[in-house]
Amino acid sequence: MPSARLSRWREYALPALLLIVSLVTTTAIGARYMQNFLDGLPTIAGDADLWPWPWLLANPARFLLGLPFSASLLAILLAHEFGHYFACRAHGIRCTLPWVLPAPTLSGTVGAVIQIRGHIPNRRALMDVGAYGPIAGYVASLLVLVKGFELSSYASVDALGPSEVIRFSQPLTLSLLRRIIIHFLPGAPSFDLANRHPMLIAGWIGLFITALNLLPGGQLDGGHILYAISPRFHRDVTRVLPYVLFLAGIVCWLGWIVWGAILLIPAMRHPRVPVQGPLRGPHYLLSAVALIVFLLCFAAQPFADNSLLHYLHLDKWLHWPG
Repeated sequence: MPSARLSRWREYALPALLLIVSLVTTTAIGARYMQNFLDGLPTIAGDADLWPWPWLLANPARFLLGLPFSASLLAILLAHEFGHYFACRAHGIRCTLPWVLPAPTLSGTVGAVIQIRGHIPNRRALMDVGAYGPIAGYVASLLVLVKGFELSSYASVDALGPSEVIRFSQPLTLSLLRRIIIHFLPGAPSFDLANRHPMLIAGWIGLFITALNLLPGGQLDGGHILYAISPRFHRDVTRVLPYVLFLAGIVCWLGWIVWGAILLIPAMRHPRVPVQGPLRGPHYLLSAVALIVFLLCFAAQPFADNSLLHYLHLDKWLHWPG
């Protein structure tokens, strides 16, 4: 394939193809969530809910049930990545369009990325690129969550408790947001007592992805922000963070072990960025906003009963809540 055609393929066709496939996978999982919502069941009531394809093939018309979930989730992911994209464009940094990555997960995707192909000129540009993405994604998640609370209802007693295969945590954003919207939507249930509309779950996933991206290490968004503030502090935190995550995987959530391993990959080492051009007040304010967003989204135990100690049946000695 000639280089010009190959370049156009990578720039436009590949992102479009990945987006279409992700639309299919997220809609498929969303259809199962919507059916459970309509039946008054927990979001994930059985292992089969995480692989809905046999159920969908039995009646393909069910596929349309998943569109509210997929549209909401993809809007959040694209808002996040286009935050990075437009920050790159503003600073003259070459980058790709967003790539949404389909996968057989509880959301139908493992998120989205852009590839930065140009040189980051200074720490101010790095701060903007690192912070605008998660902040934009967080705002999009809030909008989806408000609609999700509006469409949700209180769950029946039978739909609460241990019958739920995957039990979602409640980061601070959810409790604060519900306290605000209850004045405008008196019937809005709390997250832990809700028969959750799939849009509410899409918003929760948006918060979860935002928290993961704002971990302060490597080339994650939080790593970019920390490097812009202090390359030396970034280096020290990045050395320690994987082992903190390994410990968190033992006592909180098994997935932290995976993220700790990712941060140890050599490709996650942060490239050097010129230190000239000190940060200004607005950039420090931007980093403070990103920190607040991280604290509002983060949950040490995003999924209950999903730690290594739990699977080894040792968690009963810790008396871990949830």
